[in-house]
Amino acid sequence: MRRTPALIVGGGPAGATLALQLARAGMPHLLVERTRETGDALCGGFMSWHMLGMLKRLGVAPETLNAETVMRVRLVTRDAVAEAPLPSPARAVSRRRLDTVLLAAAASAGAVIERGLGVRGVADGVARLDDGACVRADALFLASGKHDTRGLARPPEARGEDPTLGLRVRLAPGRALERLVGDAIELHLMKGGYAGLVRQEDGSGNLCMAVRRSRLQAAGTPERLLDMLAGEQPALGERLALRAPNSLVDAVANVPYGWRATASTAGIFRLGDQAGVIPSLAGEGMAIALASALAATDAYRAGGPGAAVSFQQQFAARLQRPIGIAAAAWHAGERPWLASLAMRLAHLSPTLLPLLARATRV
Repeated sequence: MRRTPALIVGGGPAGATLALQLARAGMPHLLVERTRETGDALCGGFMSWHMLGMLKRLGVAPETLNAETVMRVRLVTRDAVAEAPLPSPARAVSRRRLDTVLLAAAASAGAVIERGLGVRGVADGVARLDDGACVRADALFLASGKHDTRGLARPPEARGEDPTLGLRVRLAPGRALERLVGDAIELHLMKGGYAGLVRQEDGSGNLCMAVRRSRLQAAGTPERLLDMLAGEQPALGERLALRAPNSLVDAVANVPYGWRATASTAGIFRLGDQAGVIPSLAGEGMAIALASALAATDAYRAGGPGAAVSFQQQFAARLQRPIGIAAAAWHAGERPWLASLAMRLAHLSPTLLPLLARATRV
């Protein structure tokens, strides 16, 4: 059986950031990532001004991720559009690009990274890997994003009675997409869900949707669901018409939006989506990943494995307000009459959208 003081499960933004910081501190660790090659995980890809500040502190220049900035937020319903400037410039990036840069920085700092190895399950401080090997760790850092680990899975009730599905399609870069979206991040509100759209570093559109499972069941297939939504939401349909050729629909089931890990046990640190899942219309999911990794690094350096208990409680407290506000906005947006009311308020008070953007930062 292998042993390591710290085992990091997952090489996404949270895991890579933690490995980078532990390597710089000279603290032994092992990061295992289930994929051999960095893919483009289903993610909104929005980097808030808060996240850009954390990246700079890590030594990652935001302009190397995307030279273009996101300056505005645009709220879209079937019948209306509201727009406002963001509190500060933001950017957008594909997870393939972000994960590649962060993992490379961690490796350059001396992080120990093994790829092509997932964790099947954890019991009594021992992680069983896909190849059958076992690793005993004094501290286990769960940074596996939306993927749960057997033995330490998030509670089933966090999904709710009508779980949320994450769907993503890519829109082809070009003048048409630039004309429609420009330097904005768009939020399309619809019955039983919403869609977010932003242009990434290569000019393509990353269109991510959070939709109730009941809507997919009514449509039958993801493709039919997209057709249904395009018919209901003309502006969304105009953008869906720009889907990249042969573009598949990426999907992830049972996303527990609004959930927080309010407690833990000694030696178990939950990071990113394993610590709390903010509705993606807030655009703060990746910032939570980085913030949790930085906070966990400080806690672990100061108190070792035993610091996991207080870390989880304190980080859950940090997440309570932004996740609560984002969840309220999500529930309002998926109800047509409340979405219409929100649009009227946004028109009457241009400061509403920037205030909401600030309130959902971590």
